[in-house]
Amino acid sequence: MKKLLIAVLLLNLPGMLSAQGDLTLERIFSSAEFRQDWFGQLRWFDGGDAYTTLEPASDYRNAYNIVRNNTESGEKSVLVTAKQLIPSGRLRPLRIDNYYWNAPDADGQVSKLLVYTNSKRVWRLNTKGEYWVYDLKTQQLTQLGRDNFEPSEMMFAKFSPDGTRVAYVYQHNIYVETLSNGEITQLTFDGTEKIINGTFDWAYEEEFSCRDGFQWSPNGQNIAYWQIDASGIRNFLMINNTDSAYSYTIPVQYPKAGEKPSACKVGVVGATGGATTWMKVPGDPQNNYIPRMIWHPDSEKLLIQHLNRAQNHNKLRFLDIKTGQETLTYEDKETAWLEVVSDFQFLNKGKSFTWVSEKSGWKAAYSITDGTEKQITPAGQDMLSIALINEESGWLYFMASPDNATQRYLYRTRLNGKGKTSSITPADQSGTHRYQISPNGKYAQHTYSSAGNPPVIELVSLPDHQVIRTFADNDRLRKKMANIDRNPMEFFEITTDEGLKLDAYMIKPTNFDPNKKYPVLFHVYGEPWSQTVVDSWGGSNYLWHLMLAQQGYLIMSVDNRGTPGPKGREWRKSVYGQIGLLSSKDQADALKWIIKTYDFVDDSRIGIWGWSGGGSMTLNMLFRYPDLYHTGMSVAPVANQLLYDNIYQERYSGVPQDMPESYKKGSPIHYAKNLRGNLLLVHGTGDDNVHYQNAEVLINELVKHNKIFSLMSYPNRSHGIYEGRNTSRHLRETLTNYLMKNLEPGGK
Repeated sequence: MKKLLIAVLLLNLPGMLSAQGDLTLERIFSSAEFRQDWFGQLRWFDGGDAYTTLEPASDYRNAYNIVRNNTESGEKSVLVTAKQLIPSGRLRPLRIDNYYWNAPDADGQVSKLLVYTNSKRVWRLNTKGEYWVYDLKTQQLTQLGRDNFEPSEMMFAKFSPDGTRVAYVYQHNIYVETLSNGEITQLTFDGTEKIINGTFDWAYEEEFSCRDGFQWSPNGQNIAYWQIDASGIRNFLMINNTDSAYSYTIPVQYPKAGEKPSACKVGVVGATGGATTWMKVPGDPQNNYIPRMIWHPDSEKLLIQHLNRAQNHNKLRFLDIKTGQETLTYEDKETAWLEVVSDFQFLNKGKSFTWVSEKSGWKAAYSITDGTEKQITPAGQDMLSIALINEESGWLYFMASPDNATQRYLYRTRLNGKGKTSSITPADQSGTHRYQISPNGKYAQHTYSSAGNPPVIELVSLPDHQVIRTFADNDRLRKKMANIDRNPMEFFEITTDEGLKLDAYMIKPTNFDPNKKYPVLFHVYGEPWSQTVVDSWGGSNYLWHLMLAQQGYLIMSVDNRGTPGPKGREWRKSVYGQIGLLSSKDQADALKWIIKTYDFVDDSRIGIWGWSGGGSMTLNMLFRYPDLYHTGMSVAPVANQLLYDNIYQERYSGVPQDMPESYKKGSPIHYAKNLRGNLLLVHGTGDDNVHYQNAEVLINELVKHNKIFSLMSYPNRSHGIYEGRNTSRHLRETLTNYLMKNLEPGGK
């Protein structure tokens, strides 16, 4: 009878049309039925009194005009037409992948547009392409580099402060092009696949979000840039077996945990050419990082963040660009790890700068003057990120959520740290908010969603938060969701036997009967990079969970210690050296509490699934707590922490040579012998992030201990497993069918 029930359910899943309230994989992943309406990031103009948008051109298909919008009135004027972006000798306008305006001149006028087009992907993002400049005064469209460079190989082009030149990276060297005559000046000459100027290697890009690796000085006379020496980094070879009759390898510069990082240094070169002055940053460049750098307003020095390899000591150094001499100006230390600070900038004409630290036990913003710190944001609560610093008005806007770690709101406080902090987000809009605030602090692009409710994207005035106009309301999707048979996402708090409080949610099955017992499928991540228990719209993943709830599963998720919620430094940093160990204990303790608290939970049918770090956590739960978890689906997991990159893993687990036990105790592979339940392992063979090697070494370990499991490999797919026709649908089909076969759905 059970086999018949499962067979009937499976027949109804893939490719079958259903009643309007029933979800299917086809509806979610193979149609545009639940497509979300978006509004692309606007470009603030005139300090924020206007903004520019891309709007479809009537005379060319899939082409756009660039339109100026008055922020208050909404009055529109076309600044650049699609027709004006047709290169000589071509019939079609340029496809706009991105665009940038030059800085206003003394009269406040913008005169040039930089168009990024024909881009292609480099690891995560499209960062190579072609650049064209359109002059609004002469109405001339000019390609940068012209016939000197190969197509789609230029990176990070940006105007000089006066708008007369553009600098860019090509094949790991930096160039400056004068717009008036097309003269190209090469600034660096030693760039290779190993000596990387003006951009970064794989690890810096992935873990520090470092891509654009050069900056114009404020006066336009010099360019500061990073140089990465990856000659000591070994290539990890991925193999492509499917795109030709003979396989070939794809090398990735990838420093594994325990391997030294790439050597990094900072140089300054004149914008008209000449020798580079290398900054004299002390210490071994292969045992330190330089993840951030900004110019001082006087254009005579740089401020860098100099982070040790263990990433628990950040030294801020001023660098004199003429001599390269350094001066230590401030230090931040930790017993666990430090996050790189992106929210730092100069104040008071360079006499002070802002900083973000957890040294008080809470994440807070500070101003630093001559090494003396002054706290700006409120004590005793976390500031999550700085949204805007407006020195002219004296306000700092920041994101926080002191009362609910699953949500995000906008606040503001005085830059001098005095006065009362005020909430800007309306009190009746509970959920998750994002803001792109105008430079003058008067307006913001505001995006708001909550669990089960799609985003609304609108323009608001600040600080009163009045809606000026709505860009995307997602009413069509909202009405579609109103017809879906679903129960709400219920948030609740777990208190473990040790008194630890954990945030969680559940989605109950449709036609839920509290007198019956239901199987549970946990969605897990559990590492310091992300939360899963968030009060926001969850997209296709949420819809898939709803579909499983319709089939008779309780869907739950728990955020353990170490996840990046606004709960204080101790909550986040307690997992240092215990990644996979303390986090899995929290998850298991949470499950025990759930079983004890809710009679409708069937403790003989407990499943769990996750991706990346969540895939690792899935393995940990099956291997470490085989009595509690019965079925797991692990997607792209790190099986052995020594096989992941050094920047990420050493940040949270310590340097392996110093903390070998952290890696041994934290890696799920060392507990694979305990597997008793059902395991589905899924991995893309072209995963440059978490290498397919992790799946293979885990397979060997499972085979050694005679453990039966299931495996699904996706040829040449990356970490996101989405490349290729129908891949996303097929992956969810695989997960769904495995779950239905191995964790019986429905109440009993």
